[in-house]
Amino acid sequence: MLCMIFGQLTARDSMRDLMLSLEAHNRKYYHLGLGKSVTRTNLGKTNRNRDYRIYEEFAYVLIEEARSSVYKDDFEVKVDGNVYAFDSSTIDLCLSVLWWAKFRKNKGGIKLHTLYDVKTSIPSIVLITTAKVHDVNMLDALTYEAGNFYIMDKD
Repeated sequence: MLCMIFGQLTARDSMRDLMLSLEAHNRKYYHLGLGKSVTRTNLGKTNRNRDYRIYEEFAYVLIEEARSSVYKDDFEVKVDGNVYAFDSSTIDLCLSVLWWAKFRKNKGGIKLHTLYDVKTSIPSIVLITTAKVHDVNMLDALTYEAGNFYIMDKD
């Protein structure tokens, strides 16, 4: 987990890139909580065998903690509940490399659906789907809280 967080924070593109940047700090492994050594083989096995839901649940815990710590009371419109904006972005991907992301005949992509907490400026839910999935279809995946406001565009 620490290696993956390090890779995200330092914008590493691949496992090889992550390992090169970690090796620059190999004398600090113990103090960083990484143990005696980190190998590409062990990191690859760990990623292959560990369920993604561990990271997903941990991300939602961190998002909730961030939302509660930066709550802003200076929202321009006085409402009692939270205000959420739901929107999505299509991310184009190369079909020759990521064949599973087929979007159109010669185009690949995924869609990033985000439920954004307007008061705290922090996303509360992030869902990744194939690029063909429309926002309306993702509304069923949301858990609605009573007394809150949900904003969505019609496209």
